[in-house]
Amino acid sequence: MGDWDRLPDKKTVEEVAENMRRRGIEVLIAGSGAQALEIIKERIPQGQSVMNGTSTTLEQIGFMDHLAGNAHGWKSLHAEVLAENDNAKRSDLRRKAQAADYFLASVNAISKNGELVSCDQSGSRVGAYLFAAKHLLLVAGCQKITENLEMAMRRVREYAFPLEDERAKKAYGVGSSTSKWAILEKDTPGRTLLILVEEKLGY
Repeated sequence: MGDWDRLPDKKTVEEVAENMRRRGIEVLIAGSGAQALEIIKERIPQGQSVMNGTSTTLEQIGFMDHLAGNAHGWKSLHAEVLAENDNAKRSDLRRKAQAADYFLASVNAISKNGELVSCDQSGSRVGAYLFAAKHLLLVAGCQKITENLEMAMRRVREYAFPLEDERAKKAYGVGSSTSKWAILEKDTPGRTLLILVEEKLGY
């Protein structure tokens, strides 16, 4: 698994970032998870609705703790979903939350050409990536960069999925699957921001 978890050199990171910018995806390079969190705080205006997909990366940089507090001034749709006890109503809220002003998550792999690859079982993350979210804000460690799109998809199947499957079994008592995929080749400028962190985050 070490081949899927290796940090590239700075030149490669900068080249990948430039390739994504040509595809209409804004990229900011952060030196640490702490810096990435500060960028998020600065980027999202007060009063905006915010939702997130399940993400080890967001947990590691401290975003989930920040969202759970009261200092951000955002409308947390995540809190509204958790506060609903009726399963059917909770599912409806989760579906509507895909169209948040800002949807935050990570990606499972990034090609050197600038394509972003994400996958999940239910679609509760990737449903927002393609259209629903007004603004998509992604955070990813640079170890997720792969040689090309084919290798990016291999990274998901051979590395990210087994780890997510293990996490899901511990968290929910059932495994995961690679049911639904999102591949961002291009986007409308101004919609998607990727914060590319120069350290290992998530999987």
